[in-house]
Amino acid sequence: MILTCRKTNMDQEKEIIHQILDRIPRGKGHLNDFFESDAELIEFSGVPVLFTTDEFSGEDLFRDDDPYTLGWNVVVCTVSDILASGGTPRFYAHSMQVSRAWSTKYIGDFATGISAALKSAGGVFIGGDLGVSDNWHYTGICLGEPGRNLSRKGALPGELIFMTGDVGAGNLEAALSIYDDNRNVRELSSKYKTSFKLRLPESKLINQFATSCIDTSDGVLNALNTIADINNVGYQVSDLPYLKEGLLGCQLFSKPQTLLFMGECGEYELLFTIKKRDVKDFLLQAGDKNIRVSRIGEVRADTGKILIEDNRVINFDAFNISARSYKDTGEYLNALFRYLKSQT
Repeated sequence: MILTCRKTNMDQEKEIIHQILDRIPRGKGHLNDFFESDAELIEFSGVPVLFTTDEFSGEDLFRDDDPYTLGWNVVVCTVSDILASGGTPRFYAHSMQVSRAWSTKYIGDFATGISAALKSAGGVFIGGDLGVSDNWHYTGICLGEPGRNLSRKGALPGELIFMTGDVGAGNLEAALSIYDDNRNVRELSSKYKTSFKLRLPESKLINQFATSCIDTSDGVLNALNTIADINNVGYQVSDLPYLKEGLLGCQLFSKPQTLLFMGECGEYELLFTIKKRDVKDFLLQAGDKNIRVSRIGEVRADTGKILIEDNRVINFDAFNISARSYKDTGEYLNALFRYLKSQT
């Protein structure tokens, strides 16, 4: 059974985006095409600038029991688009709606997390907007200085696919939030904090070698599919570097580890392609800088989308499942699981 029987909300979202873009003016100062890059490249008074904005709320399933970590994460997740575009964060703003349930101390710790992430990124705060609501919402905005204008476009057949970090941090975070009524889950949750990594040194090195790059904000599978679709290529991946806590979580939930790869709550790592002739030099420099990366696959000349795992070949050519298509998270996870079973 292949789950492509109805138009997904992913398709509907693309239609809405195009309806909006068709009606909004665009100037010559916008230097890249929409969807081709994690951050938009614009020119202002002759100066190129990277721009990104992102919104977060409880719907993203970030646990909010630790305000410092939450503040750190929303900034790291916002500037990740700048890093995936080979840039350096410079100016940062936000629109923040704090929850009425947040105490003064909670808000202070949340702001301290924001500050720590900004200082680590080398950015400065330039202002924003504040509101109060029943539920928290946060919109981050970042302007960055471009590097080599790295984008999602440029991957060619035969190039190798790498990524920073591990697979599954965001999906584990979501699972710990969803299943917090389970005693064993609460025990794991109390010992593990999802603090997304700021990949600034990695970005600078990747920008010297990569032919394309994207962050895994929507999960590794979505990142791979985006690179494949934009460049009209395919991929074959294997030996994924799963997060060890994620594997433990899968055991607790009795779920296959592949869901850590498929799920849309991403880990905000950098996924990129490199020409084979440049890989040796890249890995030497990564080793010198103590930067850890994992080779996960290769770009294919055809448009096939293949994961090899546990001696299985899982084909994602027809994969068209979006979390937005389901009102209930459990239904979404069941759809992912059914797709996996269809590949046996």
